[in-house]
Amino acid sequence: MGNKLLAVLFASLLSLPLSAAVFGQEAPAKEKMAKEARWEGTVVRGDPDKSTLTVRKTESSSAEVTIQYDSSTKWVSQYHGDKKVNDIDSSQVKDGDRVICKGTWEKAGVLHATLISKRLSH
Repeated sequence: MGNKLLAVLFASLLSLPLSAAVFGQEAPAKEKMAKEARWEGTVVRGDPDKSTLTVRKTESSSAEVTIQYDSSTKWVSQYHGDKKVNDIDSSQVKDGDRVICKGTWEKAGVLHATLISKRLSH
Protein backbone atom coordinates (compact mmCIF):
# COMPACT_ATOMS: atom_id res chain seq x y z
CA MET A 1 0.00 0.00 0.00
CA GLY A 2 2.80 2.43 0.91
CA ASN A 3 4.70 1.62 -2.28
CA LYS A 4 1.60 2.23 -4.43
CA LEU A 5 0.95 5.58 -2.75
CA LEU A 6 4.58 6.57 -3.23
CA ALA A 7 4.44 5.53 -6.92
CA VAL A 8 1.25 7.60 -7.53
CA LEU A 9 2.79 10.62 -5.79
CA PHE A 10 5.98 10.27 -7.83
CA ALA A 11 4.05 9.91 -11.11
CA SER A 12 1.94 12.98 -10.37
CA LEU A 13 5.03 15.04 -9.59
CA LEU A 14 6.57 14.03 -12.92
CA SER A 15 3.42 14.76 -14.92
CA LEU A 16 2.82 18.25 -13.47
CA PRO A 17 5.67 20.03 -15.31
CA LEU A 18 4.83 18.13 -18.50
CA SER A 19 1.17 19.20 -18.41
CA ALA A 20 2.17 22.80 -17.71
CA ALA A 21 4.40 22.73 -20.77
CA VAL A 22 1.65 21.34 -22.99
CA PHE A 23 -1.28 23.46 -21.79
CA GLY A 24 0.64 26.63 -20.96
CA GLN A 25 2.16 27.22 -24.40
CA GLU A 26 2.22 30.79 -25.65
CA ALA A 27 0.33 31.86 -28.73
CA PRO A 28 2.31 31.84 -31.98
CA ALA A 29 4.25 35.04 -32.64
CA LYS A 30 2.03 36.18 -35.51
CA GLU A 31 -1.03 36.07 -33.24
CA LYS A 32 0.57 38.23 -30.56
CA MET A 33 -0.29 41.89 -30.53
CA ALA A 34 2.62 44.28 -30.77
CA LYS A 35 3.19 46.04 -27.47
CA GLU A 36 2.11 49.66 -27.56
CA ALA A 37 5.02 52.06 -27.22
CA ARG A 38 4.83 55.55 -25.71
CA TRP A 39 7.08 58.57 -26.20
CA GLU A 40 6.57 61.91 -24.48
CA GLY A 41 8.43 65.13 -25.10
CA THR A 42 8.69 68.38 -27.02
CA VAL A 43 8.37 68.69 -30.79
CA VAL A 44 11.74 69.82 -32.13
CA ARG A 45 10.70 69.90 -35.79
CA GLY A 46 7.85 68.73 -37.95
CA ASP A 47 8.02 67.67 -41.58
CA PRO A 48 4.52 67.49 -43.11
CA ASP A 49 5.95 66.34 -46.46
CA LYS A 50 7.45 63.21 -44.85
CA SER A 51 4.64 62.93 -42.25
CA THR A 52 7.09 62.97 -39.36
CA LEU A 53 7.73 64.79 -36.10
CA THR A 54 11.03 64.78 -34.24
CA VAL A 55 10.33 64.70 -30.50
CA ARG A 56 12.94 65.30 -27.77
CA LYS A 57 12.33 63.38 -24.53
CA THR A 58 12.85 66.30 -22.11
CA GLU A 59 14.28 69.78 -22.21
CA SER A 60 17.59 68.68 -20.65
CA SER A 61 17.92 65.47 -22.66
CA SER A 62 19.32 64.97 -26.14
CA ALA A 63 17.30 61.77 -26.75
CA GLU A 64 15.21 62.31 -29.88
CA VAL A 65 12.82 60.00 -31.71
CA THR A 66 11.24 60.31 -35.13
CA ILE A 67 7.48 59.95 -34.93
CA GLN A 68 5.92 58.83 -38.19
CA TYR A 69 2.20 59.38 -38.76
CA ASP A 70 -0.32 58.63 -41.48
CA SER A 71 -4.00 59.07 -42.24
CA SER A 72 -4.96 56.53 -39.56
CA THR A 73 -3.19 58.47 -36.77
CA LYS A 74 -5.61 60.03 -34.30
CA TRP A 75 -4.78 63.61 -33.25
CA VAL A 76 -6.10 65.02 -29.97
CA SER A 77 -5.38 67.79 -27.47
CA GLN A 78 -5.97 67.75 -23.74
CA TYR A 79 -5.25 69.87 -20.68
CA HIS A 80 -3.19 68.18 -17.99
CA GLY A 81 -5.48 66.30 -15.61
CA ASP A 82 -8.61 67.11 -17.63
CA LYS A 83 -10.97 64.40 -18.82
CA LYS A 84 -12.14 66.35 -21.90
CA VAL A 85 -10.29 65.37 -25.07
CA ASN A 86 -10.50 67.56 -28.19
CA ASP A 87 -10.04 66.21 -31.73
CA ILE A 88 -7.51 68.22 -33.73
CA ASP A 89 -5.53 67.77 -36.96
CA SER A 90 -1.81 67.61 -37.63
CA SER A 91 -1.58 71.29 -38.59
CA GLN A 92 -2.35 72.26 -34.97
CA VAL A 93 0.85 70.67 -33.62
CA LYS A 94 3.81 73.06 -33.94
CA ASP A 95 7.49 73.08 -32.98
CA GLY A 96 7.83 73.57 -29.22
CA ASP A 97 4.53 71.82 -28.35
CA ARG A 98 4.52 69.07 -25.72
CA VAL A 99 3.11 65.80 -27.05
CA ILE A 100 2.49 62.21 -26.00
CA CYS A 101 2.78 59.73 -28.87
CA LYS A 102 1.54 56.16 -28.74
CA GLY A 103 2.14 53.52 -31.40
CA THR A 104 4.56 50.76 -32.35
CA TRP A 105 8.29 50.77 -33.02
CA GLU A 106 8.99 50.35 -36.73
CA LYS A 107 12.79 50.40 -36.59
CA ALA A 108 15.44 51.92 -34.36
CA GLY A 109 14.43 55.45 -33.48
CA VAL A 110 11.14 55.50 -35.46
CA LEU A 111 7.75 55.22 -33.76
CA HIS A 112 4.72 54.72 -36.00
CA ALA A 113 2.05 56.71 -34.16
CA THR A 114 -1.53 55.58 -33.75
CA LEU A 115 -2.24 58.51 -31.38
CA ILE A 116 -0.61 61.90 -30.96
CA SER A 117 -1.87 63.93 -28.02
CA LYS A 118 -0.93 67.61 -27.79
CA ARG A 119 -0.64 68.63 -24.13
CA LEU A 120 -2.24 71.97 -23.31
CA SER A 121 -1.32 74.13 -20.31
CA HIS A 122 -3.84 76.05 -18.24
